[in-house]
Amino acid sequence: MASTRGSSAPSPAGGDGETSLEALALAKVAEAADAIAAAASAGEVVRALHAVAALLFPVDSAAVAGTVEEPFRTLIIEALNLSDDERESWRCAFYHGPAFPTMSKILLGNVAVKWLRKVHASARNEIYDSFFVKGPPTEVIQALVPALSEKEDSKEDHRAFCLNLERLLILCLLDNKGVSQILAEFTCCSKHGNDVLKPDKTMLVSRVAQLLASVPDKARLGASGALASTSFFKNVVSQLLAGAEAATVQLAADKDATELCALSSVFLFVGEVLSRVSRRGSTGILVAELIPRIRNHLHRCVPSDHKAISPEMMQHVSQSQFWFNVVEAMRDQHSIERLTEELLRQLASQHISDEEAYWILWTLFNQSFKRLTVMRSMFVDKFLLWKTFPLCCLRWILHYAVFECPPNSTTETLMQRTPDFFGTLQSLVSIWSRKEFVQSHSVEQQAYITAAIGLCLEKLTKKELETTKDVLNSILQGVSCRLESPIELIRKMASAVALTFSKVVDPKNPLYLDDNCCENVDWEFGVLSSKEIKAPLHAVDSENKPKSRENKRNAGEKKAKAIKSDVPDVRAKIVEIKSVDCDQMSDTVMNGKFEEEECDEDSMNIDASRDSSLEPYDLSDDDTDLQKKFSHLSDLAAALRKPDDPDGVENALSSAEKLVRASPDELRHNSGDLVRALVHVRCSDLAMEGEEDSAEEKREKALIALLVTCPFESLDVLTKLLYSSSVDISQRILIIDVMTEAAQELAETKILKTEQRRGSLITDNSPSWLVPSNRGPSGAGPWREVSEPGTLLSWSHRYEREVPSRSGQVKSGKSRKWGLGKAKDLQLEWSKNRFPLYAAAFMLPVMQGYDKRSHGVDLLNRDFVVLGKLIYMLGVCMKCVAMHPEASALAPALLDMIRSRDVSQHAEAYVRRQPGHFY
Repeated sequence: MASTRGSSAPSPAGGDGETSLEALALAKVAEAADAIAAAASAGEVVRALHAVAALLFPVDSAAVAGTVEEPFRTLIIEALNLSDDERESWRCAFYHGPAFPTMSKILLGNVAVKWLRKVHASARNEIYDSFFVKGPPTEVIQALVPALSEKEDSKEDHRAFCLNLERLLILCLLDNKGVSQILAEFTCCSKHGNDVLKPDKTMLVSRVAQLLASVPDKARLGASGALASTSFFKNVVSQLLAGAEAATVQLAADKDATELCALSSVFLFVGEVLSRVSRRGSTGILVAELIPRIRNHLHRCVPSDHKAISPEMMQHVSQSQFWFNVVEAMRDQHSIERLTEELLRQLASQHISDEEAYWILWTLFNQSFKRLTVMRSMFVDKFLLWKTFPLCCLRWILHYAVFECPPNSTTETLMQRTPDFFGTLQSLVSIWSRKEFVQSHSVEQQAYITAAIGLCLEKLTKKELETTKDVLNSILQGVSCRLESPIELIRKMASAVALTFSKVVDPKNPLYLDDNCCENVDWEFGVLSSKEIKAPLHAVDSENKPKSRENKRNAGEKKAKAIKSDVPDVRAKIVEIKSVDCDQMSDTVMNGKFEEEECDEDSMNIDASRDSSLEPYDLSDDDTDLQKKFSHLSDLAAALRKPDDPDGVENALSSAEKLVRASPDELRHNSGDLVRALVHVRCSDLAMEGEEDSAEEKREKALIALLVTCPFESLDVLTKLLYSSSVDISQRILIIDVMTEAAQELAETKILKTEQRRGSLITDNSPSWLVPSNRGPSGAGPWREVSEPGTLLSWSHRYEREVPSRSGQVKSGKSRKWGLGKAKDLQLEWSKNRFPLYAAAFMLPVMQGYDKRSHGVDLLNRDFVVLGKLIYMLGVCMKCVAMHPEASALAPALLDMIRSRDVSQHAEAYVRRQPGHFY
């Protein structure tokens, strides 16, 4: 049909023409609104919408007319048809004036609720959806998203309203790549000017970004899954990054474009959207889309004939301009920090190489890292001192922000250390050396900073170390306070730093403070891997949960030696213990070799020995005939008090457990005296070198036997000795350890099962009273046992028999009698847990006085290891008394203790962690 022009379609000329066209567009909308309000059929609505749509974009009038009846079909076909230039003028006046906001309310309200379901799908696509799909995306999103908060009168109308609105959002933003269209619109509008920098344009960009990011929050609960935050933000971020890269390439190729100004609008919008996505908790989705794109960009920057990347290579690629500015465009520092943290963790989970991770960080952050102090503070302060990352992330942070060179590069060894490097190292060691840091911070955080110090020390030379201030003193102080810790992992950190530091000072003489130290230190410490950031309890408190009783005793004895209060230099004592262990290990190895050589020699001479009928005499003397046999507990206690007779003391220790468990009559009267003697005996001073552990084990077994066989009398003495000034810290640990073991032995639950057979009570020859008698009506059948229906085990037996029918009865009846249950598989069960009877004697006395400080006793401060073990012992006792009435009586006192400020807010993490073992 030929194009016609009339009063309804004037051609604008200048500003006045544009204003008049906006007024005409608003008038057309008013005519359509009146027609829709007065419409009696869907055909009238279609004709009214078509009259406005034909002015804005090409419409297939024939297809629309085919969906309605006369006379609307003719009116649609004869409607005005404009040229492309005329439609563009109308389109600008319609969407950028008051006409579209007014029309959108009509379309989303009255039309969607009442008429849209009656309109054919082809007509809906042409004259309804086109208003939103073919309009400027910035205007469309400002019309659709706020409507999500509107409410309709009835529930059904509101559901139809929301369904249509959600359909349009998915159609415009997701299916038709609306986010990419928004980027293209901002690029086009600012391509040859700087109007985007005006306040009103900046507000427009921020408003569009805010509306776009708020769609998942405003969508109703039952909305489509495409509008859920996960899928919606994934689609949006994908469009955003792809569109921004494309815009960068387009502007780089356009020589006439004002690139900086045009990109400013793109960066502003991208930064606003990414910040809001991160703020809404979808940082993981954002990073998951960002990583593969930036990796592809890095691969694009490396020529095929090069293996390594350099900054010059990236600067020659047009897309690099976007990646250099994307983080700085976000502006919201909190969002940048969350994005960076998630980026590091996801790169670690994907096992990215150190070189590639370095260049990813360099590409994203280098421009802002050089210009913004807050960005450098994020890496150097927050990510090194406050956050905890896997070890690989720590290496990346150090190489990028501290070493400032790629890993494994030739420049790494040649570069001169910057003042920032030494300043960072000084900050790390000054914090690491504080005792408060060891006490109050988590094991993961301590391992993280320890690894940072170690990695920095590995890059230092002796000459560079001499130029640093206070680093040496801080490292020595930090190693010293960690060697005093009862936590094995903390001591391991001290050994690792000391070894690395010694290699810097004197590479030929490394200092090994631990037998398990190796030349290459594992800075993960078992807690900084990408899969397990948090330290497992068994790795931190292995001394509290030993696999066997022997392991616990050995660990307790070594620990007691290492933390004796009367040792002035803890470090020297620990090194001494380690050297003793090494000597023992070497003796064992030498003995093993000697025995092996003996066996080889015997096997070589076996033929010669066969020919001889003479056998050598056994001249060995084990002194068994000279050892005194103890038969009275009083003699046993007296022998233990003779330090000048080590053989007698050793013999008494060997006989103590067996004699106590025999439970002689004198046990109750002599148990207290024997307990004191066993606690005060010094096994390390009396036993031969290398046999201290064996003597300690015998002493502990004897004390456990006393607590098990004579609990009240033994506990009365032990609980008084625990807070006595006459015992040292090692003896207090011994008391708590034996109480823990004794409680577990007393509570050892054994389920005894006995099977009782019926033949023992009921026999065929001599029927018992349990079986029903044979008396009854004449003609009754014999009794027979029947099982309970639906059960496998019954506590009783049921018997039944046939009885003759009475007069008038059709069916024969049954008579039943019940007997005491004796099922074939019946088993009697009972528990042998004897601990609940003694639970109060174990727990209550030791909970009184733990917070009191007296001569030689200071559990809350100096002897915190004893307090930690005491809390652990009380937790074991509560587990042993669980499911018994005594638990409800003892639990309040224990809860008051662990909730007290002295325990719950104790300075040492070792003490604070102990209540966690209760659960």
